Amino acid sequence: MKISTRGRYALRMLIDLAEHENCGFVALKDIAARQNISKKYLEQIIPIFNNSDILKTARGSQGGYRLSRSPEKYTVGEILRLTEGNLAPVDCLTQDPIECERSVDCPTLPVWQELNRVINEYLDSITLQDILDQQKKRHMND
Repeated sequence: MKISTRGRYALRMLIDLAEHENCGFVALKDIAARQNISKKYLEQIIPIFNNSDILKTARGSQGGYRLSRSPEKYTVGEILRLTEGNLAPVDCLTQDPIECERSVDCPTLPVWQELNRVINEYLDSITLQDILDQQKKRHMND
């Protein structure tokens, strides 16, 4: 499993919105400038969140984006599954039930299933708030 640029940038964008949640709606150009990400690239990420309850949107001169929930209600796993599709380490685990003709006799299947479980549990255990708290600790120790 390799997380794409889209997934990494989406996570950075949502962390930025979490950092600035008290600022109301935040313009994409401001996020782009702070995160050193092209505004055009962020504009391509936004539609991924359109059919989810991730973001609230406002149009107009004071418009922009903000989180629809508090930062502790978002997990990294949720965000990456929206942007990446599936976090499975091997193709056979992307289907449920597994359609591989060898799955019954595959000696490595349990290894991949356990790795998949560990990956998902770990990413689902980290919230945006956890990342913000960790970042604050790092800056306090500098």
